[in-house]
Amino acid sequence: MTLPASVSALRQIFMFWLPLAASWLLMGAEVPVLQAAIARLANMETQLAAFGIVMSLEIAIESPVIMLLATSTALSTSACNYLTLRRFMIWINSMATVAAVLLAYTPLYDFIVRFLMHIPSNIADAAQPGMKIMILWTAAIGLRRFYQGVMIRSGKTRSIGYGTAARLLGSGGTGILLALLSGLPGVHVGSIALMAGVLTEAGFIAWAVRPTVRRVLANREEGKQQYTMLDVLRYHAPLAATSLLTLLAQPVVGAGLARMPNPGENLAAWPVVWGIVFLFRSPSFALPEAVIALVSERRLKDAVRIFCRRIGIACSLAMLLFAASPLSGLYLRHIAGLPENLSRFVMPAVALALPLPFINSIHSRLRGLLMAAHSTKVIYLGMGLNLAATALLILLGALLKAPGAQTAVVAFTAAFILEILFLRKAGRTALAS
Repeated sequence: MTLPASVSALRQIFMFWLPLAASWLLMGAEVPVLQAAIARLANMETQLAAFGIVMSLEIAIESPVIMLLATSTALSTSACNYLTLRRFMIWINSMATVAAVLLAYTPLYDFIVRFLMHIPSNIADAAQPGMKIMILWTAAIGLRRFYQGVMIRSGKTRSIGYGTAARLLGSGGTGILLALLSGLPGVHVGSIALMAGVLTEAGFIAWAVRPTVRRVLANREEGKQQYTMLDVLRYHAPLAATSLLTLLAQPVVGAGLARMPNPGENLAAWPVVWGIVFLFRSPSFALPEAVIALVSERRLKDAVRIFCRRIGIACSLAMLLFAASPLSGLYLRHIAGLPENLSRFVMPAVALALPLPFINSIHSRLRGLLMAAHSTKVIYLGMGLNLAATALLILLGALLKAPGAQTAVVAFTAAFILEILFLRKAGRTALAS
């Protein structure tokens, strides 16, 4: 019996997307595992808050390389383009590593963390060693995202999920062993574990991609468009700026929480809130690259739209089930290891975040379509609007002395809705093609 076209198309999209989604889900589990380890160590509240600061700063530093996944997926169409992209990856990784060293080892750290972000001294002091440990974080991320894009472009998505499983085993295993045996502070444990995990994944992907690279290097078709370093920069720069603006939202939130009531508790609770929200949003993070790779097949365009919507609905419903059931309490007490005084800051914020997975699926599809159409400037402008709205709402919350974590979730939700409306309007020509 022949399946209807729509069903077979949805199945094709699902099988392509599933390893990418598994990769994001495993990444979403990484930070909660490490937070749970840190929560069982000495000086838990300060160490959790400091680990959140380390993560927000490191993610901001890695922003220029995070979109190498999309750039590599879209542009690695031939041997010549692959070699150009590889040179670009090495260049951008080197620049980001220099920035990481400057932030970790120079007075720039005090200027950003103590002065601009207004982080309490005990938390700032605890966070700086983590920054020093993670100076190679961005280079490892850039390497593996570049090679993952090459694999996605070639339809070889299965190894990506395996690589992230190896990463979770590396980081989780290292974190648990250090927590049990080393006596190191929580930030040291979390930072060393993260580096172990990302280096494990980068090494695995570099090994797994070799057959794909050999096939790409054999593809020397002259008829295909050949990109120069300048072409790659023009495509990637708006995406890198978009990623920077996206990731700057976390330091903005950290600065806002430090100025709202109960700053210590909110700064300690926020990484747990965002870890839960990230986990349920993570399947949608795999959608842009799937859209880029699949939307060129015209017969799949409607199916991609339906698929993205269904993923968003499923993720929001799963998050509702988690929040409304005893699972949430079990998670906070027995896995995250949070005491009651911090748990009461977490669940109201998670409840407010229930629409975010669905909103994220719509947002990811629009971005994927625009990247496939090479309309990356529209994405950058949309994220600029998003960050401005987030910052204004966080500022308003600080002025009104609103509940910190809940205000942050409301700010993120409203900003994403505003960005989606902008992308639909400003990118209507590309979206209609």
